[in-house]
Amino acid sequence: MSLRMDRSYYVTTPIYYISGNPHIGHAYTTVVADVLARTARTSGPAFFLTGTDEHGQKVANAAAEHGKTPQAWCDELVPRWQSLFAAYHVEYDDFIRTTQPRHETKVQRVFERLRESGDVYLGKYEGWYCVADETFWLESKLVNGKCPTCGREVQWISEDDWFFRLSKYRDRLLEHFKAHPQWLRPQSVYNEMMAILEEGLDDFSISRTNFDWGIPIPESSGHAGVIYVWFDALLNYITAIGWSEDDARFRSLWPASVQLIGKEIARFHTIIWPAVLWALGEAAPELVFAHGWITVDGQKMGKSMGNAVDPFALAERFGADSLRYFLLREAPFGSDFSYSEEKIAQRHNSDLGNDFGNLARRSLSMLQKYNDGIVPQVAAAESPFASRFAELPRRVREKLLDLRFREALEEAWELVTALNRRIDDEKPWALAKAGDPASTAQLHALLYDLCEGLRWLAMLLHPVMPERTAALWAQLGLTTGIDADWTTLRWGGLAAGTQTHVGDALFPRIELAEAHG
Repeated sequence: MSLRMDRSYYVTTPIYYISGNPHIGHAYTTVVADVLARTARTSGPAFFLTGTDEHGQKVANAAAEHGKTPQAWCDELVPRWQSLFAAYHVEYDDFIRTTQPRHETKVQRVFERLRESGDVYLGKYEGWYCVADETFWLESKLVNGKCPTCGREVQWISEDDWFFRLSKYRDRLLEHFKAHPQWLRPQSVYNEMMAILEEGLDDFSISRTNFDWGIPIPESSGHAGVIYVWFDALLNYITAIGWSEDDARFRSLWPASVQLIGKEIARFHTIIWPAVLWALGEAAPELVFAHGWITVDGQKMGKSMGNAVDPFALAERFGADSLRYFLLREAPFGSDFSYSEEKIAQRHNSDLGNDFGNLARRSLSMLQKYNDGIVPQVAAAESPFASRFAELPRRVREKLLDLRFREALEEAWELVTALNRRIDDEKPWALAKAGDPASTAQLHALLYDLCEGLRWLAMLLHPVMPERTAALWAQLGLTTGIDADWTTLRWGGLAAGTQTHVGDALFPRIELAEAHG
């Protein structure tokens, strides 16, 4: 994915439904957004939005079970989500809560505008509703009379509601999907949404009258009730960036470059959301990416499945950067993949400990032993790596921004492998022992390339592992530039005379017994 130079790179996660504690799946999506934003920032402005979705009957019910008001319940839970993102080294630009006035007033403004244009009208809704997923279902979609997503009981709702005229946009949606086959990825989710469109669309109920925890319907409509949580929540992507009040800021960011979602909410984000945007006169996002699920024994991980994994405990046990690496390296982004602590430990010990971490430690140790930790003066242009890896920054960058994280990391690991092989082939301990001018020159050239390679790796891997690469940067004796533009990377940029030091191991080995606690 290429960057638009006329505006900032704008990436969003879905705002997370705040009915309970976060699990590793929530960390997964947010880490991906963080990696994209960090990569984009190396060459220009970027904006990363996340937040919490706090309205709806499910939240009201959970609050009542805990003897709290819905607002108090949300206020209590939000710090837990924010601390999760901090624990995983996520640096967002804005955290929006749908209970904030800046959001609520704009949602009401959207409602009024669409009512005035005729895209929102008063009608009667009758149908099945799953409280747990805040989702309406046709009877034909139920499984044994229950919600096809979570398996819970559904309830019949009959009430006067406000509807969004979704059916009006069905042909335009079909045209958009066909004209932009890459706007929704992966292909499997694109095909699923196309099938829904080809079946036809009903208008979409956007209000509720059987509970009151939500954004109130504007009084000017003459009807009581609250706005349906899924209409309210979708609008956060534009309310957070100045829609209707700060046009310059809004235009500098919208349409979103990438909107990340779980595949279970693709219908809301790729059928309803674009139609609402078009009704407002706005463009659809450039890319919606519906990632796969983290599974345990073939089942989607989640609270409703009873197999949710505590992301705080995982970060404490393995290190946040190791978890970030595992989530991006384990499988192509978009596909489901299975989780186990054994797999995390294996990735940590093999890729990060043995390959990358050991490369850093023995390179800096040899530099300390053979040259007092000082980067030697060499003719860097003569390095075989100068031409061999000249295109590596571009390839890694392109694949990260195209959400091919596994491939990007495999590209970076070619440099890891080449540096380790160079040590084994040239045997610096033998060169040092020989002591003649030719051997010393070869030793210095090798030591320089090892340190320069580590500098490149620290920069290229920084979006994925920001804390551990910053530690390596410091060991290299560097204080600025780890987030510099990768297009400026040229072999030989590490200044001779730089004083390095051997620090703690970047990725200490984890034994499986320890991994199990």
